[in-house]
Amino acid sequence: MRYAPTKKINFHPCFPADIPLSLPLLSFVLNQNNRKMKQQESTIEVSVSPIVYLMKNYADYNLWANATLINWLRTKPADVLAKEVPSSFNTIKATIVHIWKTQRYWLSVIKRSEPDGFDEFTGTLEDAFKGLVEQSDIFADYVKEMTSEAIEESNLVVSPWFQCNFQNFEYIMQVMNHSTYHRGQIITIGRNLGFTDAPMTDYNFYNIHGK
Repeated sequence: MRYAPTKKINFHPCFPADIPLSLPLLSFVLNQNNRKMKQQESTIEVSVSPIVYLMKNYADYNLWANATLINWLRTKPADVLAKEVPSSFNTIKATIVHIWKTQRYWLSVIKRSEPDGFDEFTGTLEDAFKGLVEQSDIFADYVKEMTSEAIEESNLVVSPWFQCNFQNFEYIMQVMNHSTYHRGQIITIGRNLGFTDAPMTDYNFYNIHGK
């Protein structure tokens, strides 16, 4: 895990049963533990705010979830993956490319650079797989290096489709939610193609098992 959220620790470590402790000594040890935990708690609170922790963790989660999905898709026959299924994007490849391009666009927004993600994709399915995972890694690394001030900074966006002036963490959540939505579509397309063994990619599952 790259970052640890702020937690209120309201328990004491268990003492081994074979170590006898007198009541005065036990009281002293517990007081020392309380003092140490309060010092640690204070350091965590100062070092990262909840919203900053969430953004950095969520970008890591997005990388993990996309990589997990791609690794699963790579186990399926290429000719079956290429079949069309009625959906907003009618193939798995088209949906993967859409997720990839959208992540590129929103990263360029957050970086205040030239808009990215509008080029025509002519590569293979494997190219799309590789591109999405690599871009997700780039996105996660960029968010990891962002300061608290940068994550909470307002960022004016003027595009042909909308105009808004939100804080950068809103845009990070926008793109991560977008990727989650379309991962669900890919699972549904796969189900229609006969794939019944899709991996678990829930956020809570990642927090427990994915780090």
